[in-house]
Amino acid sequence: MSNLIILVIFFPLFGFLSGILFGHVLGLSVLYITTFFILLSFIFSFFLLFNIIMTGEVIKIVLTTWICVDSLNITWAFYFDSVTAVMLVVVTFVSTLVHLYSTEYMQEDPHVIRFMSYLSLFTFFMLILVTANNFLQMFVGWEGVGLSSYLLINFWFTRLQANKSAIKAMLVNRVGDFFILLAMFLIYITFNSLDYDVVFTLSNLIVDYKVNILNFNVPLNDLICFFLFLGAMGKSAQLGLHVWLPDAMEGPTPVSALIHAATMVTAGVFLVTRCSTLFERSEFVLNFITIIGCITAFFASTTGLFQNDIKKVIAYSTCSQLGYMFFVCGLSNYNVGVFHLFNHAFFKALLFLGAGSIIHAVSNEQDMRKMGGLMKLLPFSYAITMIGSFALIGFPFLSGFYSKDTILEIAFSKFSNISHFSYFLGTLAAFFTAFYSTRLIYLVFLSVPNSNKVIIQNAHEASWKMSLPLFLLAILTVLIGFLTKDIFIGFGTPFWGSSIFILPKNYVIVDIEFISYFYKILPLCVTLLGIFSALVLYVWGLNEFLNLKKQFWFKRIYMFFNKKWYFDKLYNQNIVSFMLNYSYAFSYKDIDRGILEKIGPHGFISETKNILSNIKTYQSGDLFQYLFFFFLAIISIIFIIYLSQN
Repeated sequence: MSNLIILVIFFPLFGFLSGILFGHVLGLSVLYITTFFILLSFIFSFFLLFNIIMTGEVIKIVLTTWICVDSLNITWAFYFDSVTAVMLVVVTFVSTLVHLYSTEYMQEDPHVIRFMSYLSLFTFFMLILVTANNFLQMFVGWEGVGLSSYLLINFWFTRLQANKSAIKAMLVNRVGDFFILLAMFLIYITFNSLDYDVVFTLSNLIVDYKVNILNFNVPLNDLICFFLFLGAMGKSAQLGLHVWLPDAMEGPTPVSALIHAATMVTAGVFLVTRCSTLFERSEFVLNFITIIGCITAFFASTTGLFQNDIKKVIAYSTCSQLGYMFFVCGLSNYNVGVFHLFNHAFFKALLFLGAGSIIHAVSNEQDMRKMGGLMKLLPFSYAITMIGSFALIGFPFLSGFYSKDTILEIAFSKFSNISHFSYFLGTLAAFFTAFYSTRLIYLVFLSVPNSNKVIIQNAHEASWKMSLPLFLLAILTVLIGFLTKDIFIGFGTPFWGSSIFILPKNYVIVDIEFISYFYKILPLCVTLLGIFSALVLYVWGLNEFLNLKKQFWFKRIYMFFNKKWYFDKLYNQNIVSFMLNYSYAFSYKDIDRGILEKIGPHGFISETKNILSNIKTYQSGDLFQYLFFFFLAIISIIFIIYLSQN
């Protein structure tokens, strides 16, 4: 049994190695070999999840000792519980469909073998992350998905924008990784271990411990949780560290689906859920998570209002949905956060792969303003985009409805200022999400065609390799929320067992049944209002809306949202420009070209040459000069002997 479980993790690695090492021999068959390995990993993951549902068993497999230095003893081990099993199924299933989809989408690319290898490597590191038994092993997967995302975003490395986006993603994530390292150092100093079991078991003993920072006594547990969350903010693109997420769209569309739906961006939510034992004892950090999460949901939904790139609209919807996941975790309902993560993986993968199908059909055009009229030309893509968009906005009886409405009801039922603040911001975000989703559907499918005549005439649906993943995701988007809601968030469900810890005072899943019916129905009404508003502006009142855009005050609002609240401008002008100028003026000119060159090999050689050149000038061939130095040397020697004798 244990050998089969380990294969779940290492099948993607086998796929990666088959492409990287033997791709030149195997040729295009690597496309199907990597897909087959990922499929096997999904099948085993599904049986593992089924076993945990039936038995509630927690499995720990120790492979070998990794690091043993003094008291630091870290084993390379894998830990399988409910949270791990859910993440394994989500990651491997979406990855399987993305691999199959890519065999057609990337078929004409000359480097498709390398692309498929990178996809498998990305999946492998994500599996390492979610199955780790300790923080250091988790950090290996954490850094691995960062590396893989860099390789995938920068896959088309001849494009300058792809280079810049990949570097941006790497640097922004390094900020979060720095805080993860700080958290790990504190955890080891405090518990003398990095194993989850040891840390979580002893976490209750450090609740009253404080450390002095700048003459302030800060609770140690709060500091650890704060650093962990700052690390999660970078990986899961929360407000402030979100700027890399939309730029990651420069990679091929299957990359967007894999990064944004099931893997890298969900790592932060997974980390917070995994460390629920620590976070539950830090009320300050939980409140901070709630505030950041709800503001992120609101910010990203407003930014998506007037984006014109179809992939960037969906990217900002990812950022918004991650905000929902975080703020419900901040409200101590980690199981609901994982439930929304689970549902979101399917409908977001559906949206991204559907967008890829549309882009593929219209000659790689991504600007929605240059599309239109595709409903009759691409009926299947229209249907799956409708399903994915309606699940995203939380339309009744689709997967997003069951988790999103539960999140908002929990936010209201906590009856605190912060929870009510998150409820109203989350409700406003639901309105904007409905608006931009309807806008996307109208501009792409329902409006008058705005593309080139040749492109419109040649628009066609993709082959079965691209359509089959879309069909499966559409079915699951409709059904998965209803089928799993009682298992994941049903009252008294034993599914999560000890993998998620919630203090009794924070368990409010019962309280949502007693809140006012008005606040239960309000998110749905606001969602319908968002759909209706988009239809009014773009279908019945388009001319009036165009005239409104010409107004100075509205143009400023439009530009504010279109330019992403000017976060990029703020960072570029105040941080990036400063760092570049500082690096050139000090690091490069004064240190690299100054101190290091003078004391380094180059400086040594230059000074030696100068000394030898000066000495060479004394070899003039003049006899009187030589006699002068000869007598000067004799007098000096006699003088030294005289001094030494006295």
